[in-house]
Amino acid sequence: MIVLVINSGSSSLKYQLFDMGNETMLAKGLIERIGMPGSLLTHRPSGQEPLVIRQAIADHMAAIALAVKALTEPNHGVIASMQAIEAIGHRVAHGGDRFTDAALIDKQVMAAIVSLFPVAPLHNPPAVMGIEACQQMLPAVPQIAVFDTAFHQSIPEAAYMYALPWALHEKYNLRRYGFHGTSHRFVARRLAALMQKPLEALKIITCHLGNGSSLCAVDRGQSIDTTMGFTPLEGLMMGTRVGDIDPAAVLFIMEHEGYTSEQVRDFLNKRCGVLGVSGLSSDFRDLEREAQQGNARCRLALDMFAYRVKKYIGAYTAAMNGLDALVFTAGIGENSAMMRAKICADLTYLGIAVDEEKNIRDGEGDISAVDSRCRVFVIPTNEELMIAQDTFRIARENA
Repeated sequence: MIVLVINSGSSSLKYQLFDMGNETMLAKGLIERIGMPGSLLTHRPSGQEPLVIRQAIADHMAAIALAVKALTEPNHGVIASMQAIEAIGHRVAHGGDRFTDAALIDKQVMAAIVSLFPVAPLHNPPAVMGIEACQQMLPAVPQIAVFDTAFHQSIPEAAYMYALPWALHEKYNLRRYGFHGTSHRFVARRLAALMQKPLEALKIITCHLGNGSSLCAVDRGQSIDTTMGFTPLEGLMMGTRVGDIDPAAVLFIMEHEGYTSEQVRDFLNKRCGVLGVSGLSSDFRDLEREAQQGNARCRLALDMFAYRVKKYIGAYTAAMNGLDALVFTAGIGENSAMMRAKICADLTYLGIAVDEEKNIRDGEGDISAVDSRCRVFVIPTNEELMIAQDTFRIARENA
């Protein structure tokens, strides 16, 4: 089965095409600046030179049409025609508490995704635009929604509830949902394969560390807690997001800076995190370079980030009553040996010890020291493959 995976942003669209017979990626692409001047497509067939197309791309419908054109183009295409596409999987950030798994998209599923616009205004509307564009372009092809929140629906009530009046919980369903679930699920499964142990026998903490970051406690294959909450703003400090903060501090800022609710939402999501502390950048590579040159605020931002990750590792080990393996993934987790070492320092009470030479190597692997009782791994995430696998499974179940 040929599966197309779509990840829609408000002005961008990423895609990958898979042959699920052997789970091979045939091509991937990025369409940028949709509906804006300077729009372009960068199409990368596996094993070939990339194709760059610069032209006006008015909307997501035009973007999908251009992606299909690139996939079927005689010189750079990888399939003969659009009829070769047998299923389409869409990344949807927020599925609320309704979806514990991927779902075949019908009117009811679409209505549920749309109903969550108020709590996922940056993510769900673009997903719907991508779904609608694919439905118009390829109306006979089954469309499957894969939700970032679905993996976390196993979190117990005591962990997902907020200490708010019960009436507000019932009225608005205010609770912890968690995000990055597709990534946490992928690396947990991959870890079990690398350790050659059943996932159901392992206690794992997965660290998805990038511009957006979250940790997840995976106990015997199920998410039992995660750092992101009602929105992706809670938890770790991130590139530009504030993370955990005293709510009274937010009220103080609003009162003294004269912010509206919309302005403070923008402030907490886009002007805080390591960008706010460093005053320089949200890119951890910039902070590492400047910290090495003696920039105290950049060093502080990195120390704060590492400390908060370390603190959650301790908390989640307690929640699971043990830890068999710690996994680093995503941009920072996969590429920053310095941050991995900083996080794992002083965790010897958990039996965590990292081998310095293994830690600086690139790619997937076990970076544990010989005497480390808890295994430490770097595993590159592959959310698109996870989405393709879910799409393939759901499409076959509904064939």
